Amino acid sequence: MESHIEKQNRDVLQKSFKEMISTLPKENCWGIPEALYQYQGFWLTPPFLQGALSAQQQFQAQPTDIILCSSPRTGAAWLKSLTFATITRTSYNDSTTPLLSKMPHDVVPFMEFDHAQFSTNRHLGIPLLATHLPYSFLPRSIIDSGCKLIYICRDPKDTFVSLHHFNARYNKSQNTQPVQLDEAFELFYEGVNWYGPYWDHVLGYWKASLEHPDKLLFLKYEELIEDTVLYLKKIAEFMGYPFSSEEQQQGVPENIVQLCSFENLNGLEVNKTGKHRDGQGDLAMENNIFFRKGKVGDWKNYLTTEMARRLDQRTLQKFRGSGLSV
Repeated sequence: MESHIEKQNRDVLQKSFKEMISTLPKENCWGIPEALYQYQGFWLTPPFLQGALSAQQQFQAQPTDIILCSSPRTGAAWLKSLTFATITRTSYNDSTTPLLSKMPHDVVPFMEFDHAQFSTNRHLGIPLLATHLPYSFLPRSIIDSGCKLIYICRDPKDTFVSLHHFNARYNKSQNTQPVQLDEAFELFYEGVNWYGPYWDHVLGYWKASLEHPDKLLFLKYEELIEDTVLYLKKIAEFMGYPFSSEEQQQGVPENIVQLCSFENLNGLEVNKTGKHRDGQGDLAMENNIFFRKGKVGDWKNYLTTEMARRLDQRTLQKFRGSGLSV
């Protein structure tokens, strides 16, 4: 339990964060109740930014940690499910895994919110944590500890469409008016969205993966969809939980892929009716907001040819010379 002095220190820290955040450039956009604030080149809402600053100050990474990193709406829930099921495959089976009763974001906690509770999670021997923070925001202890990072990115066109729909669902749950697609598009294009600009987020992790390939595994959502079993084996190997030849003969990787498939997760009662962060005010969200289609190329149903061209141009321009193509 937190002592009186620890609580006082935490309150003082949070107060100083709030004061600092109030001085930053801000935008009231996306139809959400809270403004987005720009900090060191990225846009975040106050709770996320406070969480980021708090994690930078207090979070102590362990060398055994595996941190799942992503920009919003690029496959985080899926990656959490696959990695959690892989690491816990000897502890649970298809009928006892917590993935059947808890949503992926509750099974693998976010560092910027849950870092104070990590000790309870670590007692279970599960080294997984997650973050949406840009690479440049990661607490120093993560880099110094030498723990492993897995980053997943996605085609910016699909990322934007998913983000827009997620935002519209969230607006509806908050009884606020969602922005129109064309307005949301311009915001995303200019980088004014949660943890945006998207391209800068991706590039930070891409460059780090080139410098430390043994510590940072860089994944593309589209490739993971294309051959999930192959990439799951790579992920398991990278995490230090490789599938034995016997497990492969028994079809264990295939079973995990099936368990964590969009269709299966989307059909679970907890992901249709449950609530994420229940009791935490504005942070509480219906679990079904997180599950939409999970399809590659769904942007074609929403974006005009001109919108798609502009996003592709921006991607080419931003990634030029990096060796990365999405």
